[in-house]
Amino acid sequence: MDFKKSDTVDTPIRVLQITDFHLFEAPHQTLMGVDTQKSFETVLGWAREDEWPPDLVLATGDLAQDGGEKTYRRLQSNFASFMVPTYWIPGNHDNPTIMQDTLIGGQVSADKRVKLGAWQIILLDSTVFGNVHGELCESELKKLDDWLTELPDKYAMVCLHHHPIAMGSDWIEPIGLKNSEDLFVVLDRHPQVKALVWGHVHQKLAQQRNGVKLLSSPSTCFQFKPHSSDFTVDTALPGYRRLDLYADGRIETRVERLEDYDLSLDPNSPGY
Repeated sequence: MDFKKSDTVDTPIRVLQITDFHLFEAPHQTLMGVDTQKSFETVLGWAREDEWPPDLVLATGDLAQDGGEKTYRRLQSNFASFMVPTYWIPGNHDNPTIMQDTLIGGQVSADKRVKLGAWQIILLDSTVFGNVHGELCESELKKLDDWLTELPDKYAMVCLHHHPIAMGSDWIEPIGLKNSEDLFVVLDRHPQVKALVWGHVHQKLAQQRNGVKLLSSPSTCFQFKPHSSDFTVDTALPGYRRLDLYADGRIETRVERLEDYDLSLDPNSPGY
């Protein structure tokens, strides 16, 4: 389906979600055999051939593997080259303090609320210091509830890093969001919420709950094999998610992946 913009009132807000870059201070260091900087840049190059410019880019965590300042400064340069508004949230591998100091400036913002047309986009920090799993603290849940209450007439998309629902893989369930019930209690109070989007799981998923689209997206590096009992990497290629947000609350979305790209994936490589 062609989601190209037109000059009609039905022109959507176009959002690109990119996630789980796992970059290092050494630009071409590998993870599971994958040069994560190269795959990240290749994914963005692929997007720019067809999708550019989106109205905004959302980077949903695990942007760095090592949490190093040099990593984020290089990433800031990458983000600046997009020349579109770019927003981010941390993942469990990230260092939020360093991100706050480095991933700002120009069209790159540390703001966690975006109001655009008939929509607002809310970005939540689900990280728990020193842990792989996620949890939304009381202040994050209150912020979400307050922002949704303030703008009941704007449709909303909510983003976080950790998966709030079961993914169907035994090994990945314990590292998801620990208090999903608390999140859904808030969301259920606000019928204008139309989508809940996350990263972390290195795979795509599309479900629906109470009229809310539940969406996970592929990593820009290697992927996790869906429905696997033990940690298993997949042969699926890196990608991103595109979301078109319409003024009547509709969302059209699809995942795009690289084609004919050699990841040099080493499924037996230690380190993840």
